[in-house]
Amino acid sequence: MKDLLRIADLSPEGLHHALSLSIEAEMLPHHWSNELKGESVVLYFSKPSTRTRISFETAVARLGGAPIVVGPNELQLGRGETIEDTARVISRFAKAFVIRTFDDEEVRRFAEAATIPVINALTDGHHPCQALADLMTLRQHFGRLAGLKVAYLGDGNNVAHSLMEACALAGVDVAVATPPGFEPAREVVEAAERLAYENGAIAWTTHDPLLAVAGAHAVYTDVWMSMGVPEEERAAREGALRSYEVTDAVMAEADPSAVFMHCLPAHRGEEVAADVIDGPSSVVFDQAENRLHTAVGLLYGLLHRELLGAHDDRAYAKSA
Repeated sequence: MKDLLRIADLSPEGLHHALSLSIEAEMLPHHWSNELKGESVVLYFSKPSTRTRISFETAVARLGGAPIVVGPNELQLGRGETIEDTARVISRFAKAFVIRTFDDEEVRRFAEAATIPVINALTDGHHPCQALADLMTLRQHFGRLAGLKVAYLGDGNNVAHSLMEACALAGVDVAVATPPGFEPAREVVEAAERLAYENGAIAWTTHDPLLAVAGAHAVYTDVWMSMGVPEEERAAREGALRSYEVTDAVMAEADPSAVFMHCLPAHRGEEVAADVIDGPSSVVFDQAENRLHTAVGLLYGLLHRELLGAHDDRAYAKSA
């Protein structure tokens, strides 16, 4: 496969290989330091970023390349030049393109026109890089992925989408609890249910946070007010999501060994209590660090066309 636009683009074999490359990148951080020598990777951000920007800039540097960071005011992307023309031009200059933006369709169009790997670093619909770091963190902490259960509480947003797909591909049970009206996209839920079944796991949604958390090995949440939420919606969202805050009482319903996870930034006293995110069960900063290692592993794997895709004939042949 050439691109990673959502986790479901990967086959189970591709996902596990991406995780293996990421673990190798952590153990040997400069092992591939000549991979991008004399080359560049373009990083496009139309949203502010801390973890995504710094992790990918550092990842490109560790691979020996030069990261070129640009924003919407520095390219003619979609304004004065078609997305497809921009993709074709950048493909002549750089070895890969990493994009953090809003519209999934724009990213899809860019990837179809580009001849270089394109990585979705966050869109309104998906956050695949975060999900890879999440699985890496679980594997580090528990020594395995098979047999684990992850519970996600809160808004059924892009983080929830990618987490569901990643867990389903990895054979991890996943339950997503949201208030009515905040459910993840039906298409994503159906895809996750199918993938989970194929990989010996269960993916499901509920409106009951305690039911989702029961026996979970990881309890995950995200901010209630994502970038772009109109001010007039904030009070209503907070009211709907208040009972989904991850507190010590919620964590007590999970497995005794359970960890707390969050993609950051976090708002203590809203989606998570300070005692939980700053307590001994929290692995949020391990997740943040693993954004770097997975960025290195993902870039390396895509540049070498080593990651099998969901529609790759080799993936089907291997699993047959």
